[in-house]
Amino acid sequence: MNRKIRLIWDFRGPAAAKTAEHHEIHLKEYILIENLEPQITGHQHINEMHSLAFMVVEEKNMIAVRDALKPHRAEVYQE
Repeated sequence: MNRKIRLIWDFRGPAAAKTAEHHEIHLKEYILIENLEPQITGHQHINEMHSLAFMVVEEKNMIAVRDALKPHRAEVYQE
């Protein structure tokens, strides 16, 4: 079984929530263009000054996606 990795982009400041929501749109577009599986994205509001956007990729694709999109951090995805 191939592990899944959650790539994370952090956004801070008063516009963080809107920026994270908008960034997720671009992550979905990238998934469609690159025909990646799984097609899991999302955004999360931590507090009024910190939000994040994320996408989940298979470990075998992680290096290529990381180099192309430059996430701030990553973690093993737990379903």
